[in-house]
Order: sequence, then C-alpha cells, then structure tokens
Amino acid sequence: MPEVHATIRAATPGDLPAVAAIYTHYVLGGVATFEETPPGLEDWRRRLDDLAGRALPFLVAELDGTVAGYAYAGPFRPKPAYRHTVEDSIYLAPGRTGRGLGRALMGPLLSGCARAGARQMVAVIADTGDPGSIALHEAFGFTRAGVLKEVGRKHGRWIDTVLMQRALTPTGD
Repeated sequence: MPEVHATIRAATPGDLPAVAAIYTHYVLGGVATFEETPPGLEDWRRRLDDLAGRALPFLVAELDGTVAGYAYAGPFRPKPAYRHTVEDSIYLAPGRTGRGLGRALMGPLLSGCARAGARQMVAVIADTGDPGSIALHEAFGFTRAGVLKEVGRKHGRWIDTVLMQRALTPTGD
C-alpha cells in the first residue's frame, strides 16, 4: 500500500458538505451503510455538535486540499449503561481507498475516544464481501465479537453485519 501524506484534523462546519457527499455516495450506491436516504447538511451539523459536546472526535483526512475521508465515534447505544462504549464510522471518498487513509484516521480516532473516557469501541461492519474494513479493524487490535445474519436489506439483497470490538482503556474498575 502506498504511503499517504494526509493531514488528519478535527472536522469543521466547512468540511460538512464534503463529508455529506462522501456519505451520500455510500448511501445511494452501496451497502456499507444501511441508511437509504442521505442525511442533509443540518443533520451533519447536529452530529458534529453532538460529538463535540461529548468530547468525542470527528476527524477528516485532507489530501491535496480536499476532504478525502472522515471518521468519528458516537454512542454505541442510547441507554445510559452504554455511555462508555462508542461505535466508529470511517468513510473514504470514492477513488481514495487503498491508500492508507483509513489507517491514518483510525489511530487518532482511537486515542481521541480514549481521552474522552470511552472504554470500548465497537465496529458494526456490513459484510459486503470486501475485506477492507475488517482488515483495517484487525490491524488496530479489534477482534470479532460475532455476526448478525441477514439483519439488513438494501438494494434487493440481505446483508450480514460483522461485530468487532476493542478495549480503549484497561478493563476492570
């Protein structure tokens, strides 16, 4: 894999049109997300504000002056007992995959979540037949926690999800 020289930084409101465009590509043309309608800019502004209020990272990878990918971690589930567990999301712009951008985003995402007090990170990965997301998570110490069979239906097909998990801080109290 070629080495990438991206700038990884906190997302700003000005980045949100590019973030929305990247995500829209996956919503409309793929199964990496189970959303069927792309969120609008106001939805992305609320997400950015919500994560900032929780001190959780929302990062972008800037390459050649443009947003080439993004990553954030949000609450895994809404119930209070899950408050120390986050779920990651990493998306790369079409044509920007396979260059190490996912790796460049994952390290700072993990450390940012640990600084925010998260203890566990969960990845819920659509099993599309492309091993890239699973390999990325394994490279950062995630282990498989299970598979949920045929839990999503999109573009006329049933899709499994692979659950992966990684501790961010030592377990135990």
